[in-house]
Amino acid sequence: MSNVVVIIPAYNESATIAGVIQTLHETVPDYAVVVVDDGSNDDTAAIVHACPGVKLLKLPFNLGIGGAMQTGFLYAERNGFDIAVQCDADGQHPVESVRQLVSRIEDGTADLIIGSRYVADSNYTPSFTRRVGKSLLSRWVDLLIGGGVTDTTSGFRAMNRKAIAVVAQTYPEDYPEPEVLVILYKHGLKAAEIPVNMHPRQGGVTSIRPVGAIYYMIKVALAIFIDLFRRYTPPKGV
Repeated sequence: MSNVVVIIPAYNESATIAGVIQTLHETVPDYAVVVVDDGSNDDTAAIVHACPGVKLLKLPFNLGIGGAMQTGFLYAERNGFDIAVQCDADGQHPVESVRQLVSRIEDGTADLIIGSRYVADSNYTPSFTRRVGKSLLSRWVDLLIGGGVTDTTSGFRAMNRKAIAVVAQTYPEDYPEPEVLVILYKHGLKAAEIPVNMHPRQGGVTSIRPVGAIYYMIKVALAIFIDLFRRYTPPKGV
């Protein structure tokens, strides 16, 4: 049986974090759970601290999603986990599908398995700007590295030890999910996706506005192109 950890990055998610943790305990009680509190100024850390069986990694200030997730991946690597699952704290990610992600890693389908919103019927409906941006990014990534991934921005994903070793060493700072696909590709690792039914955000407010979504798309598209020409030193075992 694989040694699995679920990593939850959290910034001011006091309204939803307890529910996500409870659902994880109910659906995958055999998996470890670590919450990376990214410098929250609400009660997120206190709520997590009160949840039994959860490891809390509290950052002294807000690093952003890239720094929070790399912290989680470093924890996974240093503690010898076979598989790491990334899951948001806002309730959008279908915790009931975590085991499906893990099973596809275990059967060797790919080194990274992504839960995709776009190959399944879903109640999740992003804004028009986001929908267009996500579609263009997915097509851009597919043009550059192939693989046919339709949801390159999904943060609901699982990866094996080889991929964990890579992202623990090198991880993008801002909106990292599409870039990670290119970085893993440069290390000879494979990504695939499965359909999942995403939920509407259960609380809090998204940090990306329509204008921000356009900026995000342009910035990430350029970063992805640059990543193709970077030379990466492979970690041991990759």
